Amino acid sequence: MMVTWVRGFFKDVHGHLDFDWDSCLEATFSGRIDATKLWTGEPNRDEHLRSSDFFDVENHPEIAFEGRFLERVGATAFKVEADLTIRGTTKTVPLDAVHLGEWETPFWVGDENRGSMRRIGFEASGRINRHDFGVSWQDEIAGGGVVAGNEIDLTLDVEAIRLEDLEATGAIEYYREFGIDLVGTQTSAAGQISR
Repeated sequence: MMVTWVRGFFKDVHGHLDFDWDSCLEATFSGRIDATKLWTGEPNRDEHLRSSDFFDVENHPEIAFEGRFLERVGATAFKVEADLTIRGTTKTVPLDAVHLGEWETPFWVGDENRGSMRRIGFEASGRINRHDFGVSWQDEIAGGGVVAGNEIDLTLDVEAIRLEDLEATGAIEYYREFGIDLVGTQTSAAGQISR
């Protein structure tokens, strides 16, 4: 409505990150977003965003992305790009990514500690034009304004767990019970990290 941001969240995002500090510019990532689980805090708006005017989740229930690290621009900062698919249209999107840290955490089942899992965090951000993906609904408001802006800021918050740790602790089965696909490919020297 021309005066503020509307912040939306996708509540079901799963993916795979292959990252090794010794060869960080060979890092790749991929993921899937359940577009049906969009949340903005306003149910009527959420339903409209799920409709054919916007994400058309009936025909395109998932948003997909896969990308690569391109350049290291600081101790923990990278330029990356992702091939983002929305409504069946794929465009390459540049992103700025920052490594937020790593930590080992225990995995508990009841009162039993099944072992440690290494977690790693990243944040990536960028901007897209929604019309590039066929998301072009618009309505005018008095005085020449519009309801929805064309440019959309994206933020991807990533917490990934090392695949070997998921397997060693049995946590991989725990996550699969919730329908999370943690199937990995060949492990790199530093290990794959999945979420």
